[in-house]
Amino acid sequence: MKDVKRILFPVDLSEASPNLAADVLTLARKFDASVDLLFVSTPVESFASFLLPNQSLETLDDDIQNAAGKKLQEFEGHFFSECPNTRCKIRRGDPAEEILRYAGSEDIGLIVIGTHGRKGLDRAVFGSVAEKVVRGSSIPVMSINPYRKK
Repeated sequence: MKDVKRILFPVDLSEASPNLAADVLTLARKFDASVDLLFVSTPVESFASFLLPNQSLETLDDDIQNAAGKKLQEFEGHFFSECPNTRCKIRRGDPAEEILRYAGSEDIGLIVIGTHGRKGLDRAVFGSVAEKVVRGSSIPVMSINPYRKK
């Protein structure tokens, strides 16, 4: 593995995200690397166009982006205050595609992503973002079960 100077930690801001923060921070210290926190929101119009008028969808999308930005800043302040040069980024689109796009456009040396352990119909319908990232990445990916017992 090449020298890791930047670690990409995609977060969904769910209750699982804090469970991985300590692992990412440990890796950042070991590699003396900075951390890029990335939140990707799925555009509302992709699944809600039948519920709200288009103009409302744009406003709702912007509201989601703004709220996510605030939550991501809080997350960074709470878990990564000791990690210098942490970057917080927000993207809109398909989560797996945006994670791969971001990793490819930046000098990312390692992606650390949580698994949610979806099974059955949930997995068939929603797929696994982590699985898509692992399969599609040319950069090393570490996937961690956020619910494992430590």
